[in-house]
Amino acid sequence: MSDQTEFNKDNYVLIMAGGVGSRFWPKSRNSFPKQFIDILGTGKSLLQLTYERFLKVCLPENIYFLTNESYIGLIVEQIAGVSVNNIIGEPCRRNTAPCVAYAAFKIAALNPNANIVVAPSDHLILKEDVFVGSIKEALVFASENDALLTLGIKPTRPDTGYGYIKYIPSSMEIKKVEQFLEKPNLDKAQQFLASGDYVWNAGIFIWNVQAVLNAFKQSSPSIFAIFEKGKDQYNTVEELDFIAEHYPLCEDISIDYAIMEKADNVFTTPGDFGWSDLGTWASLHEVMDKDSEGNSFSGKSVVLTETKNCLVQLPREKIAVIKGLSNFIIVDDEKVLMIYPKNLEQEIKKVSAEVVEKLGEHYQ
Repeated sequence: MSDQTEFNKDNYVLIMAGGVGSRFWPKSRNSFPKQFIDILGTGKSLLQLTYERFLKVCLPENIYFLTNESYIGLIVEQIAGVSVNNIIGEPCRRNTAPCVAYAAFKIAALNPNANIVVAPSDHLILKEDVFVGSIKEALVFASENDALLTLGIKPTRPDTGYGYIKYIPSSMEIKKVEQFLEKPNLDKAQQFLASGDYVWNAGIFIWNVQAVLNAFKQSSPSIFAIFEKGKDQYNTVEELDFIAEHYPLCEDISIDYAIMEKADNVFTTPGDFGWSDLGTWASLHEVMDKDSEGNSFSGKSVVLTETKNCLVQLPREKIAVIKGLSNFIIVDDEKVLMIYPKNLEQEIKKVSAEVVEKLGEHYQ
């Protein structure tokens, strides 16, 4: 593997940190969402772990954060020494395509040769060295080709909760993408796994800034036109006023729908990175250390009797005594105690909305 990208001034990272993480309620709230929480019990938030991971990829001054304006203070608080110029705040939520387009125009104005990694702030990567190696190889490829790359996760099970990518088999490590596929039913997922030509779509992208701007121009011209109007205002005192006026005019659409599924120059680099999107409490339970009965725990202390396959998340100074539970999620964030069957966790988003409606927005 080439190490020429290690300190390449043309390499940039955009960490997407604007989500609300509603499936991790009650610990994740609108005012303090999942990416800012030490949800793994490591002493660091998911955002901090993501930032440290990408310090192995590019210079710290080339790492930018895409977030909602309301979270800028949290990023400044959690990322030591970060410049506010490296925090790109969206005035309203319009999904991932508009914020990626905004960041691409802004970085292109700074460096028209930029190669960019776009990555979520709330994923778990257990095999960091393998991950960083694949990212560096993808950056070299992006710098030399008119290509949009997406990191593909080799599936380990027929999961119906992820989108899939079908690639054209070849001897090359970086493979041409044939098709993006929506979340499948179980039969389809089993077929994808058996085929060996499919990977999970992790939502991690690598491209040269000119390639992604061309993709927006061709496949999402309305978004391109909005941000192209401000091309002389990025990185000036006029930028924020321009964005405040024009950003709300953007279509609410994901980067996958806006450009990736329409482009014919999409490639993937499949890999096994020990990856999890940590999308639900159950997915967190899967990756955490467990006792002999399959229980995972975060907090001061817990006494478990006749209790199996439970996830227990407590405040640092709280203890819990639990008996007779199996396959439950137990989360105490001081304001809310939630005890919920793990197999019904898809209801949590709805339940949290009902709590907010009945008891007030400070529980959101």
